[in-house]
Amino acid sequence: MPSSDSADDERSIDPILLKVLDAVPFRLSTNDGIDAARQRFRDLPRKTLHPELRVEDRDIPGPAGPLGIRIYWPPTASTDKAPVVVFFHGGGFVVGDLDTHDGTCRQHCVGADAIVVSVDYRLAPEHPYPAAVEDAWAATLWVAEHAAEIGADPARIAVAGDSAGGNIAAVIAQRARDDAGPRLVFQLLWYPSTLWDSSLPSFTENADAPILDLKAVGEFSRWYAGEVDLSNPPPGMAPGRAANLADLPPAYVGVAGHDPLRDDGARYGELLAAAGTPAEVHNATTMVHGYLGYAGVVPAATAGMERGLAALRNALYG
Repeated sequence: MPSSDSADDERSIDPILLKVLDAVPFRLSTNDGIDAARQRFRDLPRKTLHPELRVEDRDIPGPAGPLGIRIYWPPTASTDKAPVVVFFHGGGFVVGDLDTHDGTCRQHCVGADAIVVSVDYRLAPEHPYPAAVEDAWAATLWVAEHAAEIGADPARIAVAGDSAGGNIAAVIAQRARDDAGPRLVFQLLWYPSTLWDSSLPSFTENADAPILDLKAVGEFSRWYAGEVDLSNPPPGMAPGRAANLADLPPAYVGVAGHDPLRDDGARYGELLAAAGTPAEVHNATTMVHGYLGYAGVVPAATAGMERGLAALRNALYG
């Protein structure tokens, strides 16, 4: 059964988060077009986090030309091989980049005590499905093949991502199993989209939720899908629809109580567990979609992030 915050009957949004949202209003929206949506996301105020980390930007070979990655080394990195997390940023497959998720990657690097490789995959609608997945797969293979070069242990590779990135991480976990890729040890999925099933109750309950509402879910989904029929998307787009969910790396699925995607992520965790794949689902009942962005500012968001990072660290070092 999914776990949740201590007050299981808590139904209101965290009051500290509400104050932050009042002070810095933000909503994922396509109303003013793609460029405006991307700029709004870039312009969100972000705290400088863990400036002590060694960080390096690189271009690696991608399926459509050079593919940008950003590598973070934990303070504990030495000559020993460190575990490595391939991270895919969120943003509805349409917005977001290495900079928008720089702080989150730094938190993952320190919290999991692992090298993090963040991937600047191509965005829709200019590059609809499967461009993002192909870039993510190329980056994952590169990390496995160049582990020694970056001081990483090829036997301890995990994938992680938030929202759209959680979707991509789940897809890559399945592809690594099916296409003789690296043997991944864990998948950390933050409020992912996995099913494209709007009949789940949270899509109605949270249709007008902060940050992400039902209208935006539909618009970003259409942009990402391109020519794909959203009534029956392939597993490469909707990993929860895969015929086989066995023999996948253990998963931690973090969902938010006030998120249209809450039941999507929770259902994926249930499907994984039913197939014999270890999966923990945690519902941060007072949080909204995108709560990782408020970790370090809102205590409940910080606690939610720390819980998932502890699971990741345990998997990497267990």
